[in-house]
Amino acid sequence: MPAAPLKTAFDRATEALAADHRLNPLTRKAYQASWSRLADHLRAQGIESCATIDDRSLRRFLAELARAGQSPRSIARHVSAIKRLMGFWQRLGLDCPADPLLLKAPKAPKRLPDTPDIETLARLLDDPSASASIPTEQAQKTPGQRRAAEIRALRDRCLFEWLYGSGLRLAEAVGLDLTDLDLAAGQARVTGKRDKTRIVPVGRQARAAMQDWLTARREWDRTGTAAVFISDRGRRLSARSVQLRLNRASRQAGLDAPLHPHQLRHAFATHVLESSGDLRAVQEMLGHESLSTTQIYTHLDFQHLMGVYERAHPRAMRHGRDKTGNGTQGDDKPG
Repeated sequence: MPAAPLKTAFDRATEALAADHRLNPLTRKAYQASWSRLADHLRAQGIESCATIDDRSLRRFLAELARAGQSPRSIARHVSAIKRLMGFWQRLGLDCPADPLLLKAPKAPKRLPDTPDIETLARLLDDPSASASIPTEQAQKTPGQRRAAEIRALRDRCLFEWLYGSGLRLAEAVGLDLTDLDLAAGQARVTGKRDKTRIVPVGRQARAAMQDWLTARREWDRTGTAAVFISDRGRRLSARSVQLRLNRASRQAGLDAPLHPHQLRHAFATHVLESSGDLRAVQEMLGHESLSTTQIYTHLDFQHLMGVYERAHPRAMRHGRDKTGNGTQGDDKPG
């Protein structure tokens, strides 16, 4: 393979990047910014040809990013950009001895969203004013507008009940079709990531909210749409609309901070796990392929963990047990 000057190698890769129309424009822009920073670093190291870039050169670049305060997530994006660059050079027949497969991005810490407690969710779900218009707004509306607001409140409450009650992702909730529901059996079929389907349980409150919504929904469904959650125009509700409605409902309920749909899913996982301790069941209900994802996604407060430990571990029980299972009192004297 020919040894191309550094500038020529980067220019040719940039041309190939521009010709790749499958890439999102923002991704393309991020790649270009990363490549520009890498090129500056290599020149500062005295490297003038892609043929003299080795694994150590790339590791030095990542170390420089870390020293500059770049987060693990940002460094991982640079690693992705470098791998794409090396792929272009290989296809263009440009010699570069560095092996991009050896580049390892630092692991980013898993951040959990704030989990609303049960009392907060009760304020959101049980307060009629949370999803409805405020009284002064209602008084200024026509009868038709007031009815639309009532229907909208029924839909919003149903949505929030299902996000929290069944742990649905936002995309799964807005993607529900009428044929996915089996309220009599207390379950629903949802389509998750990579079009994988699963059956989720539906609780009493969520079933009741759905029955109320389906009755009112008929007034908006003019074309026989398959979607469960629709707008007043009869179209499938968008994810963005749900985010805005939940934000509004949070304010109406007087919550300290607006909630995001994913927080309701996270609260579902946390509260079920805290009550049951059954990680496998939570994994199935959330639709996680890996149990480790569920372990990271959910968390238990320390007091709950201590309670489980003290009840379950033979060396931690407050009242020890002998081999026959009888309680022992150690040195304590009766009476």
